[in-house]
Amino acid sequence: MQLTLTTLYHKMLYEMGPSGWWPGDSREEIIVGAILIQNTNWRNADQAMTLFRQKTAFDPDRLLALPTDQLQTLVRPAGFYRNKSRSLVSVFSWLKEWHYDYAAVRQHYGLQLRKHLLSLRGVGQETADVFLTYIFDVPTFIADKYARTLFTQLGVANLTDYQSLARICQLPADFTVAMAKDFHGQIDEFGKVYFHPLTKFQESFLAGDRLILPPTKGVIS
Repeated sequence: MQLTLTTLYHKMLYEMGPSGWWPGDSREEIIVGAILIQNTNWRNADQAMTLFRQKTAFDPDRLLALPTDQLQTLVRPAGFYRNKSRSLVSVFSWLKEWHYDYAAVRQHYGLQLRKHLLSLRGVGQETADVFLTYIFDVPTFIADKYARTLFTQLGVANLTDYQSLARICQLPADFTVAMAKDFHGQIDEFGKVYFHPLTKFQESFLAGDRLILPPTKGVIS
């Protein structure tokens, strides 16, 4: 079966149900999680998340008030604790300047918001797109490893890194914020089930399908 992004999403939703992603009760918790998950797995990140929950309740001002050594201790289970600690301080210090008014940040930066996010320490392409979708309610496709693996199995060629998919895959205009959030969750939950090992994909409900991506209107930078 040939699928568009929209029909792929609805087929996954029908087969798997709502994903409930991103796991987190507040924007601040999601920000912490998105930084901690970099270059590690959910098990390690979740250990650090538990420490942050106990110590700060994900209150950004409490996080920013922590001495460097205490902050690094909380981050340590997620690895790269020095860099991730600096990233958390960078992101939350910037947001504090806006009094954590996410709507005001989105309105101020407009189409330049992604570019500014990328200028923050420790915020790369994937984290910026997670922030756009889950923090600032800008529907954005997140071209992570699970997405690249899925789309390769669905016949999209030459997906070698984040940009190779991000530049050719933009969500349709009728994709709502809720759909964008859930689509990312659907893809990652699918990957956890059917990509370990990859041969399990042939047992999935998407086996034999092909994805057709529309021409892009511009290049994501």
